Parts: sequence; C-alpha cells; structure tokens
Amino acid sequence: MVFENPNFTPLDSLKKGQPDKVILASIGQANLTGFSIKSGLEKLEKLCRKISKHNFRLINYMTAKDLITNSVIPLRTSDTGMNALNIMEDLRVMHLPIVNNEEFLGLISQTDIDNLNIPEEPLGNHNLSLTRPFVYQHQNIYEIIRMFSSLQLTLLPVLDSNNNYLGVITLTDLVRNFAKLAAVDNPGGVIILELNNKDYSLSEIAQIIESNDAKVLGLYVTSFPDSTKIEITVKLNKIDIRPVLQTFYRYNYSVTASFSEEGDSDVIKERFDSLMNYLNI
Repeated sequence: MVFENPNFTPLDSLKKGQPDKVILASIGQANLTGFSIKSGLEKLEKLCRKISKHNFRLINYMTAKDLITNSVIPLRTSDTGMNALNIMEDLRVMHLPIVNNEEFLGLISQTDIDNLNIPEEPLGNHNLSLTRPFVYQHQNIYEIIRMFSSLQLTLLPVLDSNNNYLGVITLTDLVRNFAKLAAVDNPGGVIILELNNKDYSLSEIAQIIESNDAKVLGLYVTSFPDSTKIEITVKLNKIDIRPVLQTFYRYNYSVTASFSEEGDSDVIKERFDSLMNYLNI
C-alpha cells in the first residue's frame, strides 16, 4: 500500500514571514535538545510545501530511484533478530526491510525485535505483523518526505512498477540530498520580494539578477490565504547583492527582506551539519 495525499502541494498556504535563510536552520536548531525525527521531518515537509513545483524544477526531477542507497542490505527470513539489531546499530537506523528474493515482505523495527520471545531464532520462525510502507521508484521527493514524516521512519523501501524491491532511502540521505537542492552548502545572498500574483514574472526576475552578473541558485513561491500577494524568495550565488537590490528598487519591486552576510551562510551550514551529526548518532 502506498500512502499518498493528493491534496499535498508545495504551494499550500503558509504563515507569512519565514525567510529563506532558515532553509535548514529551521530543522537543525542551534540547540538540538529535545529534537526528534518527527519534529525535524515536519519542518522539512513544511519547507517543501513552500517550494514552487513550477519554479524549483530540480526537486520534481529527483525521484525515489535517485535517492536509493547501497549501504543497506535487506534482511532475509533466515536472519535472526539479534543479527538485525546489530545491523541497525551499525547503520544507525531503527528499521530494516525484509526481502524474499525480490519480494518486499515488510519493515521490521527495533521495537518489533525487542518484543520477540527468542531473538536468537530466525525471523521466519516468528509470527510477525510487518508494516509495508514503500514508494515506487518514480515518486518524487515531496511524497517521500511526507511518508517519512507521517510514519516516523528512518528508512523507506523503494519498489519498481512490478512491485520488486530495489533498495531503500535513508533519512540521512534524504536530508542531505534536499540540502543540495536547497543550496545550503553554497554561499550567497537571499532576497525576498512581495508582489501581486498577476505581476509575477520569473523571466523578469531572472533577467534582473543575471544583468548584475549573478545567478539564481534556488527560488520558491509562497502564497497566503485570502490575499492576492505572493512572496518570492531567491537564493543567489553572490554574497554582495547590493547591485541586484538596487536594480529591483529601480524596477519598483517591493523588497521585504535581504540577507547577504557571509556569516549567515556559515550559521546555516553549521546548523545543517549539527542536524546531520544528530541523525548519525
């Protein structure tokens, strides 16, 4: 069974006023005390909702097949519970897939194994009630993040169109790949524009930026309920964005915020690294 929500779109109405410079700082708070996988993924899911599927197309092109890791070898029914626990500890995950040839039987969790009467026996000897969450190889990163968040998984199996097991996506790799798309590792400035929906022109915004010898690293659109206004957040490849700002002002754009200090980029990178370190504990 594939868990999908057809109403989930990246342009759902959101609370106004969250700048792009918290792209992953919002997930990896400076103080990670009390951080949970669920809360972190919920914040990542909210961020994905803010990214326009029309303007940040790289995310739509990143499918489950692109995120599969080779580091996780599935369990067989002949493996014991103790062996599974050792693998979980080595990989720092709380779930593992059980596969028979190419058939995905289900996910077993650390809690499932702890409840076994004799964990030294093969898993096939136990009457297991396994969950079967998975995604198909063509599904995009939005659906993947939503499933991780709703089911609080540390990894997610991927199947082909014939329901054959292909591999898994780990939570750590999911966050790391999203960070690449969000240009977290790239230093640069951020500009937030506010304008009427009917006045939005991606080509004009890009032309203004590129006329100042700068490039767009990322762009997303935020809409608001009961309003014709939208907010455009643009990540640039330059830290000194003053010439770009001056051009936007000259074209009568409303700039609601801008961030250009190199230190801000360092803080985002530091907090993202803190999150990755936490996930690897």
